[in-house]
Formats: sequence, C-alpha cells, structure tokens
Amino acid sequence: MSYETAASFAQTSGLLYFVGIFAAVTLYAFWPRNRTRFEAAAHLPLNED
Repeated sequence: MSYETAASFAQTSGLLYFVGIFAAVTLYAFWPRNRTRFEAAAHLPLNED
C-alpha cells in the first residue's frame, strides 16, 4: 500500500464520516418531536425566575 493510496482512503473515509455526523445532527435538530424542547430552551433567557 503506497502513501497515496492510504491518504486517499483516509480522506474518503473521513469525508464520509463527517457527512454522516452532519446528517445525524441535522436530522436531530429538525426532528418534529424536538421542537418543543428547542423552543423552551430558546425562551430560557427571557424567563424571570
């Protein structure tokens, strides 16, 4: 295995890994069930407790 082959494999696998993580975080953020939790967190600074 040459350096170029190893580097290409590492770059490709790293790209796929980060695209998968990005997709998972995006799905989590826009999942309808999480909407109320995020809206409540957005209003926390405005509460006077």
